[in-house]
Amino acid sequence: MRLRILLVFFLAVAVATRASDNPAIVKGTDQFEFVYRVKLPEIKGEARVWIPLAKTDAFQTVTKEKLNIPVKWERVQDRDYDNDICVLYPQPADSGKTIEVRYRVVRKEKAAYSATNADAERYLRPEKLVPINETFRTLAQKATAGKTDDLERAKALYDHVMGRMRYDKSGTGWGRGDAMYACDVRTGNCTDFHAYFIALARSISIPARFAIGATIPADKNEGTIDGYHCWAEVLADGRWVPVDISEAWKNPELADYYFGHNPANRFELTKGRDLVVNPEPASGPINFLAYPLLEMNGEVIKPETTFTFRRIGA
Repeated sequence: MRLRILLVFFLAVAVATRASDNPAIVKGTDQFEFVYRVKLPEIKGEARVWIPLAKTDAFQTVTKEKLNIPVKWERVQDRDYDNDICVLYPQPADSGKTIEVRYRVVRKEKAAYSATNADAERYLRPEKLVPINETFRTLAQKATAGKTDDLERAKALYDHVMGRMRYDKSGTGWGRGDAMYACDVRTGNCTDFHAYFIALARSISIPARFAIGATIPADKNEGTIDGYHCWAEVLADGRWVPVDISEAWKNPELADYYFGHNPANRFELTKGRDLVVNPEPASGPINFLAYPLLEMNGEVIKPETTFTFRRIGA
């Protein structure tokens, strides 16, 4: 037993040493300003917009330095995950206005952390695009054959997804976090990788959950961020274990690191899928919330959205 503990320790040190030399990640702590900016289109008729408002938690301290929201709005929370959400009620006179939320963030690198028993049940339930069915159960059982505990089984699923899927944003259907699409087509972005992983884990009774936000570039100190990024966590041995399979696929030298860690250059906007909010969108529960959801006369419209950052103290 003592030999096994020492081996695990030295492997962890080796992984951390390799990861610390990689320009894609920031170890320890990162500090940055993050600006979330949305330009409203021409408003014709009844319109509403749902925008995430990031919160402080154990791994990020968030200060909202500026909320420039020059339209009627209110702050609400979703029913199941307590995400803060800004709901806007723009009028035709608000056409072309810019909404800007400026954050100051101190973010810590995340490793496995303690969970409570109350966490487990919620994260075994299916979601609209993350069902639990015999297809996932059969694949998961095959991938985890011979594994004896949840951590080993979760790692086997991680390896399975990374080996089965390819990061590819061509064609249509990707980017919705549709686990069946990912399973069948075997391509997609981060939402598809992690939807497939979460469906597999839940199908064999391993709780798993979703979060979304952005990766802050580690190799520069300011600029524009090319879109959102999402990741997952699995519950094993009484701890939540961070998992980022799409980044591991793109950076195979970090595959060991990304099972069990999120680097400090991350910013989380919301948690969970199928967000139930009041007022509710005409399109129903929100699939996930990183970019704004804008509905006009019941139709979903994509407004111009940009994320920018500036590292503090660089």
